[in-house]
Amino acid sequence: MANVLVSGGTGFIGSRVCTTLHERGDTVHVLSRNPTRAETKLKSARAVYSWNPETEKLPSEATSDVKAVVHLAGETIAGRWNAEKKRRIRESRIHSTRNLVASFAELPTKPDVLVCASAIGYYGDSGDEHFTEGSPPGTDFLAKVCQEWETEAQKADAFGIRVVMVRIGLVLGLGGGLLTQVLPPFKMGIGGILGSGRQWMSWIHVDDVVGIVIHALENEEIRGPLNATAPFPVRNVEFTKTLGSVLRRPTLFPVPTFGLRFLMGEFADFVVLSQNVLPEKTEVSGYEFHHRTLESALRDLL
Repeated sequence: MANVLVSGGTGFIGSRVCTTLHERGDTVHVLSRNPTRAETKLKSARAVYSWNPETEKLPSEATSDVKAVVHLAGETIAGRWNAEKKRRIRESRIHSTRNLVASFAELPTKPDVLVCASAIGYYGDSGDEHFTEGSPPGTDFLAKVCQEWETEAQKADAFGIRVVMVRIGLVLGLGGGLLTQVLPPFKMGIGGILGSGRQWMSWIHVDDVVGIVIHALENEEIRGPLNATAPFPVRNVEFTKTLGSVLRRPTLFPVPTFGLRFLMGEFADFVVLSQNVLPEKTEVSGYEFHHRTLESALRDLL
């Protein structure tokens, strides 16, 4: 039982993390741009503190006797990318983490652990190869954002704080994540493969994302990156067929890459990115997945 401070607590993943922490007996404190909304939404939070993550250090009252910090705040990458959207994606991650860690320097008693969200975008395109936690970073926009993001988080190590970066894959759950975007056309029977269909998709059930965050908090020997992806990635064509089978809907309407670019702009290049990312270190550390296969995950959710 400990005091845990959570940023991004009202989000798709964060709200579930807060609930799980509360249910296991931890005292949950939440940082939010909109404290009134957070207090209404999060019944699991003992206290909510106002924080503008891009411009402010943590409020002093939020850091009292905090043993662990879970940093999940960040602008969604979904949506049409333009210069302003990309700026928000970058600054919401890098500036917020920089301000968070800078706040630790002023604390007489530091937290024991910082678990910071990251993303498998760190690796860039894998083609037909696969990535593990030891693989080098990519060179595209999201890869560079993730590298800077993790660099800021890792600075907490200088204060004796154990740092874990959870590189999150394509999250499957209801009320957010990948399914929010792909379910409507599939339910109408007009779903299909995206691009060539050969690109790898490193998916994960939202329950396992939460499980890995808790696992990282609990295990003192875990440091550095952990891949939050299921053990069996699939190609987009297999994802499409499995989702159609679970929903009992046809999957006859492919969306070519040029069509995605017309609809989404530069974000389309991320949508068709091939990422075969394996949770090697995560499994070696002892985490046991609730949903190891795509069909198991989709049937549980749908």
